[in-house]
Amino acid sequence: MPHPSSTLSTPCGLRTSCTPWRLWVLVWLVVALLVPHLDTRAWDADRMMAAAKRLSPRAVSEVQLLQPLLMQVVNQDEAAQVQAVNQFFNRHIQFREDTEAWGQLDYWASPLESLAKGEGDCEDYAIAKYFSLLAVGMPVSKLRLVYVRAQIGGPNGVMQAHMVLAYYASAGAEPMILDNLITDVRPASRRPDLSPVFSFNSEGLWQGVGPQAAGDPSTRLSRWREVLVKARAEGFQ
Repeated sequence: MPHPSSTLSTPCGLRTSCTPWRLWVLVWLVVALLVPHLDTRAWDADRMMAAAKRLSPRAVSEVQLLQPLLMQVVNQDEAAQVQAVNQFFNRHIQFREDTEAWGQLDYWASPLESLAKGEGDCEDYAIAKYFSLLAVGMPVSKLRLVYVRAQIGGPNGVMQAHMVLAYYASAGAEPMILDNLITDVRPASRRPDLSPVFSFNSEGLWQGVGPQAAGDPSTRLSRWREVLVKARAEGFQ
């Protein structure tokens, strides 16, 4: 999980928690001011299935489960969408370090790659949830992949790198945190073990929790650029 100012490793399979939720609110307020709202669009079911067939029989089986779920929640409220998508990927992907799953130190998998493998690390969970929520109509401005420092082992524990997906119901609202480490979606105030470092989505990249924009995420984060291409080829937005 590379970042110019970070030297942390990425364990992501350990339990974690967030700084006071007001910091997450500040992230949202900055993003809401800087990122224009873009219309969302549905997934391309045919392209998704074709991509799954190119990957593996397992990918096909998983897409046959994912697409009905997306269809079921597309007209539900956002809270239900968040819960359903979070639960699906937490159940269908087993945590594995990139060295075990992909034979690489750091690999960002597309949603179908993760489902085909049945394994992934924290970035892979967050990525799959992000694109699936966009697919059912979630506005880009309400979602943020957040690189955090996670305190492992309690107040005196070590700090480790981790990634989660944050959902903001409205500007100024406390974000809800989608994480692979726990089964439920919790507000940031109940994740005091997580300290946000930077956040990004398809349209923006921000340093820390302040107002300083850090440029185009597809330029600064090469792995994110690659994931965007792969996910769109799979029928996701």
